[in-house]
Amino acid sequence: MDSKTISHLSQGSFSSSIGDSLDLEGHLPLSDRLKAFKTSQFEPDAFVTSKCHTMSEKEIKHLCSYLVDLKKASAEEMRKRVYANYPAFIRTSNEISDLEGQLLSMRNLLSTQAALVHGLSEGVLVDSMSAAHDDSDDEDSFDDNRNLSETEKWFSEFLDTLEVLLAERRVEEAMAALDEGERIVDKANDRRTITQAAFLSFQTTISEQRQKLVDQIAETMSQPSTHAVELRSAVVALKKLGDGPRAHTLLLNSHCQKLQSNMQNIISSTTSYGGAYMTTLSQAVFRFIAQAASDSLAVFSEEPAYTSELVTWAVKQTQAYALLLKRHVLASAAAAGSLRVAAECVHICLGHCSLLEARGLCLSPVLLRLFRPFIEQALSCNLKRIEQSSAALAAADDWFLLHPAIGARPSGSASSLTSLSAYQPKLSSSAHRFSSMVQELLEDVAPLETLQLDGPALEGVLQVFNSYVNLLIHALPGAVENEEESHTIVSLAETEAQQMALLANASLLADELLPRAAMKLLPFQQGQANRSMPEMTPKRGSDRQSRVPDPGREWKRRLQRSVEQLRDSFCRLHALDLIFTEDGDTRLNAQMYTSMDGHVEPEWFPSPILQELFAKLTRMANIATDMFVGRERFATILLMRLTETVILWLSDDQNFWADIEEGPRPLGPLGLQQFYLDMEFVLLFASQGRYLSRHLHQVIKNIIARAIEAVHATGIDPYSVLPEDDWFAEVAQIAIKMLIGKANFSNVEEDALSPTYSMSAKSPSIRSHGSETNLSHSYRE
Repeated sequence: MDSKTISHLSQGSFSSSIGDSLDLEGHLPLSDRLKAFKTSQFEPDAFVTSKCHTMSEKEIKHLCSYLVDLKKASAEEMRKRVYANYPAFIRTSNEISDLEGQLLSMRNLLSTQAALVHGLSEGVLVDSMSAAHDDSDDEDSFDDNRNLSETEKWFSEFLDTLEVLLAERRVEEAMAALDEGERIVDKANDRRTITQAAFLSFQTTISEQRQKLVDQIAETMSQPSTHAVELRSAVVALKKLGDGPRAHTLLLNSHCQKLQSNMQNIISSTTSYGGAYMTTLSQAVFRFIAQAASDSLAVFSEEPAYTSELVTWAVKQTQAYALLLKRHVLASAAAAGSLRVAAECVHICLGHCSLLEARGLCLSPVLLRLFRPFIEQALSCNLKRIEQSSAALAAADDWFLLHPAIGARPSGSASSLTSLSAYQPKLSSSAHRFSSMVQELLEDVAPLETLQLDGPALEGVLQVFNSYVNLLIHALPGAVENEEESHTIVSLAETEAQQMALLANASLLADELLPRAAMKLLPFQQGQANRSMPEMTPKRGSDRQSRVPDPGREWKRRLQRSVEQLRDSFCRLHALDLIFTEDGDTRLNAQMYTSMDGHVEPEWFPSPILQELFAKLTRMANIATDMFVGRERFATILLMRLTETVILWLSDDQNFWADIEEGPRPLGPLGLQQFYLDMEFVLLFASQGRYLSRHLHQVIKNIIARAIEAVHATGIDPYSVLPEDDWFAEVAQIAIKMLIGKANFSNVEEDALSPTYSMSAKSPSIRSHGSETNLSHSYRE
């Protein structure tokens, strides 16, 4: 493994995966999507050509963006894999270093043994020489002895000089002297001017002196007072002396000692654990780690064993620092739900940690892995606090809509404060406070993209909103049917205006305030969805748009579903209030129609219960005009749903239709006319109020047809007894004008538009049984 590869590993070794592969429904995990690029037959040109052959420019740009994101995900995956196997990698590197040292020692031992064997062989050769050469050898021995004496004399002076250099700690000169001594001894041995025994003795003495110098340098490095320049010089010297692993370990230990001392000074001088404490401590920790990395790379470059030791040491220091912050800051902040304090702590740490990436140390995943549980705990506590505060405020809310108090925190980002100043929404007191608390929460979470808390935060906001809407449902009188939920303490909304204020609270929060507060998080959600997109194939634009779901849109849709639950409870409450009396009797029953036949022909007017429905809808429409400014669609849907609720109950009431169709007194001609008039009245005021839905129109059409069929089943031709539809429309219109006070009918005889006059003019009793009746085409089968 070359140095470049090891450098890459060291830079990415501790970058844990920031979230696993996001698998949307039907999507493949990252490992499967990368298979196409791993095969030996993969050809980039052919791949791009196959994907881009039929693509437009926009699609090609989208594919390029997707490939860039895939590249980033692949790099992150590699970092995760390296990190997962990093302990084994470091252990193997250390074992290789130990093995290299053992091999070096073995080589030196073998050299010594070879020298001994060589010396013994020379001694045997000298002893076997003939005596004839003894005389000539005497002169040579005299020269050798003389040379030996000179060498020994030099060596003695050399040792004296070396001892002085060591005593005075003149490291560079001592190293030069040792190198010179080894060179002279080796040269003397090569010239055979010294015996082998003397050579070995000289070598042993020099090795001992070298080791003494190594220990002296190591002692110097262990001193806390050693300056940075002196420390780096000592490391270089120790490496030159052949003890690089020890030099690197002592270098890291020296920085660790200084770091610990500095941290103790900071902690002892700190009275509060605020932002200043976190900043000072973070600067100290990462400054020492950066200095250690610079010293290590300057002396040892990118050698794998030393790089691995550096990364392991840096991770250890980072973990110790993170544990200190957890104990002093994060633990208490998380328990108290102080998300802002926890977020500030993470910001400061990651800001200083990011400066180390230029030196090949990516330590942010270590911090994120240790900090994330506490941030999640703080988020959970914050959400719980919002839920509890909302419940307490709802218990004292008067459900009157007001503008936010002066000085209250507006909902929205800081950049939109100008635009918001012109539009301050009207909410009740509890809704204002709920919106403010959620806004503060999301503003604190928004900068923490690296922790990927946007998903849990949005889900948490959805849950607390559901809880708040549930409180609004409990505020409706008689809305709680489950006795286990009746213990919820909430101020009741007694009047229609207060009850509609509940809907205004929920709708404004779900439609505008909460989505605006979450705008910083929703784009990141969309980006995550795009990065999980499978390989794109050319398709129609509509197919491409529907392929990737929008998490933000789904989140808003879930908010709307909670509002719909409140609206349904509101409509059900008012529908039941119309249909049933306080004693539980049904006001909208079949007897009000079946009992009309056999008596004097009535004065035609819509039934009282439908008059009350019209009056209620009119009051609510007037209230909604002031309450739902800019959100008229919600008010329209509310009135539409309330009308549908009443008519659907009539359509589905089996007892009502059993009495109409089967007796004991089936529906007669007069009852059919009244029923027809009532339904025409509903259609007319719903149409004029612009809340007549297609569904409501179809339901009324169906129940009129059913009533006509019931009369037909008695043997009476229903079309012979029904007046023309213009008559129903005219009577319904007159009724609406009377009910809203826009017509005066005190003198019936003089008013040609009175209901009595209209009915006598067009009464079905004066029409022959076989005359043609022109019913509206909407109800004729």
